[in-house]
Amino acid sequence: MSEPRKVAFAIAAHPDDIEFIMAGTLILLGQAGYELHYMNIANGSCGTATHTKQEIVKIRGGEARSAAKVLGATFHPSFVDDIDIFYEKDLLARVGAVVREVNPTILLIPSPVDYMEDHTNACRLAVTAAFCRGMRNFPTRPRRKPVEGDVALYHCMPAGLRDPLRARVMPEYFVDIGEVLEQKREALSRHRSQKEWLDVSQGMDAYLITMVEQAADVGAVSGRFEHAEGWRRHSHLGFCDEEADPLREALGDMAFVSEEYRRALDDLQATAGTGKTRRKRRRR
Repeated sequence: MSEPRKVAFAIAAHPDDIEFIMAGTLILLGQAGYELHYMNIANGSCGTATHTKQEIVKIRGGEARSAAKVLGATFHPSFVDDIDIFYEKDLLARVGAVVREVNPTILLIPSPVDYMEDHTNACRLAVTAAFCRGMRNFPTRPRRKPVEGDVALYHCMPAGLRDPLRARVMPEYFVDIGEVLEQKREALSRHRSQKEWLDVSQGMDAYLITMVEQAADVGAVSGRFEHAEGWRRHSHLGFCDEEADPLREALGDMAFVSEEYRRALDDLQATAGTGKTRRKRRRR
């Protein structure tokens, strides 16, 4: 009997997004026997204060390829310029083609809430591309046959670990990345063009230190890991069985699930149910 497919695909908005907030988990999945894939939807065209568009796209594309190699992942080219990630038909068809080609069992994607629209639109595109993976009448560009099989979607934390209105976003899963932190740092360091740009545009002095500090922040929230990445699991509807949780199965003790987060989900569901009952009674 053949082994079940184990493929993890990280999709993000820009070069270095994966390295900042997803790469530790991706590395660990590779160590657990997963085939790894890597794609940024945008090419990094606006990530410079000095280069022309053509120059920086070439530079950042090379840096992303180098980083993917450090992570042990297959690199998939970008599609559009920065700030051109829109939730629209043509781009969805292109992302959908790659998702069908890779046919992942785990999909690591951006947070549905974040400080900039490129990130949230990249999330929406990835979710819909996965949802349509088996629809024969959904056209992709180039054309790819629909695929079968479950896929579980996991959202990373937003930049700064907060939503656009500054509210703290709490993870459902904490993944211990302590043993792969240096490899994650090495992958991020391949994006050499971004140190100066991030210092100028966002005040992120020493961006490697910023990444480590964010991992330490998530680790502190976990209450058990020194450095961690945080994740939230997408609804199973249209993607996989309700109980499917391949990330936790693959990583074992390195993936800690917040029972507080789970209880909060159950409380919201219970509250919603109570509200429906009350509305029915009023109508009577």
